This record gives sequence, C-alpha cells and structure tokens, in this order.
Amino acid sequence: MCSYRRRLLVAPALLCVLVGLVARPADAAGDGKGTSGHNGTGTGGDSTLSAQVLKLYEDAAVATGRYEAGRKRAEVQRAKALRVEALLDRERREIGVMHKDLGRIARAQYRNGGGVPLTAQIILATSPEQLMRGQHVFSQANLAVANSIEKSRRAEVRLAGDEAKAAAAWQVLEKRNAELADLKEGIEDKLEEARWELQGKADVSVAAGSCPGAVRLDQKETDSTSAWVTPVARYELSAAFGSGGKRWAKRHTGQDFAVPIGTPVRAVGDGRVVKVACAGAFGMEVVVRHTDGYYTQYAHLASVAVDQDERVDTGQWIGQSGTTGNSTGPHLHFEVRVTPELGSGVDPVPWLSERGAPLG
Repeated sequence: MCSYRRRLLVAPALLCVLVGLVARPADAAGDGKGTSGHNGTGTGGDSTLSAQVLKLYEDAAVATGRYEAGRKRAEVQRAKALRVEALLDRERREIGVMHKDLGRIARAQYRNGGGVPLTAQIILATSPEQLMRGQHVFSQANLAVANSIEKSRRAEVRLAGDEAKAAAAWQVLEKRNAELADLKEGIEDKLEEARWELQGKADVSVAAGSCPGAVRLDQKETDSTSAWVTPVARYELSAAFGSGGKRWAKRHTGQDFAVPIGTPVRAVGDGRVVKVACAGAFGMEVVVRHTDGYYTQYAHLASVAVDQDERVDTGQWIGQSGTTGNSTGPHLHFEVRVTPELGSGVDPVPWLSERGAPLG
C-alpha cells in the first residue's frame, strides 16, 4: 500500500489527561506478542468512531483556541476599563482642586473689588487708571472662573463616556467568553464519551486476541522534511526507561507518554510495519523496523491504522493511544529495540535526541 507524508494533528494541552504509568506487570506471563490481525480495513463502526474522536479533537482544539483568544481580549478590555477608571479618579481629584481654586478666585475677586457693584466702583474710583485696573482684575477673574468650570465639565463628560464604553465592551467580551467556555465544555464531554467508547471496542478485540484490521485515519499530506519525530505531538512524560516498580517483572523497558485515549500515534521515522498484535501484556501494539535497522514499538493502543508489512513514513499516523493490555491508565508505551522482540530495548530518550527529535 502506498504511504505518504501527512500533516500532524495537534491536540491542545488543555485536553491532555495525565494518568497512570505502566507497561509490563511483574506477574504477567505473556510477552506482548499476541496474535497479529490482518483482516484488512477495520469495520465501518470502528472507522467511524476513530474518525469521530479525531474530529472532536479538532473541534476541541478550535474551541479552546477561540476561548483563549476571547479570554485574552477580555483581559485587555478589563485592563483598559481599569485604566480609564484610574484616569477618571485622577480627573475627579483634579476637579476637586479646581473647585478649591474657584473658591480662592472668588475670594480674591471680592478683595480686589469684584464684589463691589460697577456703579459704586465708578463713584469710588479716584482716577480713571484705578477704575480700569479694577475692571481688568474683575474681567480676568471672571474669565478664569469660566475656563475652570468649562474644563471641569468637559473632563467629567469625556471620562465618564470612556468609562462607560470600556465597561460595556468588557461585559460583552465576558459574556461571549462564557458562551465559548460552554461550547468548549460540551465538545470535551462528547470527546470523553467517544474516547471511552473507542477504548471499549479495543478491549473487546484484545480479549478476543485478534485485531479488527487497520482503521484508516484521515491524515492530510505534509511537506515536513524532518527525518525523525516524537511518537506523539503533545504529551507529558511519565514512566522512564529502566525505572523500577511492582508493575514490571524487572525494569521498565520503554518510555511512557501520558496522553488521552484516541491521541494520534505516529511513526517516529520511515520504516516498515513488522508486527501488529492485539493480545498479551502490551494490548494493541505496532512494531516498526526503521531504515537504520532499529525497531520501535507502540503499545497499549486503542486502534491500529496500519497493516503488517506496510511501509510507513515519518510522522504517519499508525494508530491511536489507549489503555489496552496491562495498563493502569491511558498512555503510550514506546520502545526502541535492537531486535523486534522484548528484551533488546535501548533508552528511547537519547536515541530520539541523537536523531533530532528530543523529548520536552
């Protein structure tokens, strides 16, 4: 079957479920080999469900992006409203100072003859110059009072209007963001339901010891030139290679990636599928032989998107993560081996890093 490079689906970190760490329990008798399923393309129900999970991931990513963008806009508008309110408070203090100045102007006006009627000023004036000085002071005082009152009025009107606009815009954004949050929550609820339905079907297949066949995932072509990538796009690292614990007979043989059920799992490099199995400790698993002779294993899957002996390209989706087999929670168990069999593993972290795909 022809293979091609495909574009990655990035699930938002907000949707990731940081859950159980596991690979092979101490008392597990099986080695994860199980039986290989080569039943061609998966059933219509399986394909539809896998596609539904991927579509919901896309919808959730879009909803999350819109929600975050709206939240940031609301924060900007909130900050603007607070700045305008601070300016208004400052203007109110300045207006208070103006009012005090008006009092001082009025008192000075009275002391300089502003309170004396114009007729009396004419009668009492000892010279034309004295009369003119009195009138000049009176006019200047009136002008100052009028200017102060008008400035105060304009400032109050302008800032009050700005404050009302900023507050109204903030409230609109807050309302819109609440609607986006509800939409996001609804999509996530549907995603969680579909995710566990996918897992349930996978558990049935593993219990029967037979894979249902490749469930093809609609992945668009990509022009990526990277020779190697990480097995999942977004993740949290959990159990590391060589770590100990009751869950494993000896030591942990791979690197675990904590990701939700249904997360697209991709081939880390070009190669050929040498094993597709759906039984044993590893549950649903895929093993790929790469062009440099190394093998990589992808275990505890909820669906498989490739068939045995199929060629795969770097970044091509080969399945969806899950929690099949001996697993205590959703995660991808990833191994790098010298041979296709268990027991020949090397540490995946430096192996990927040497190939330009370091784990974050």
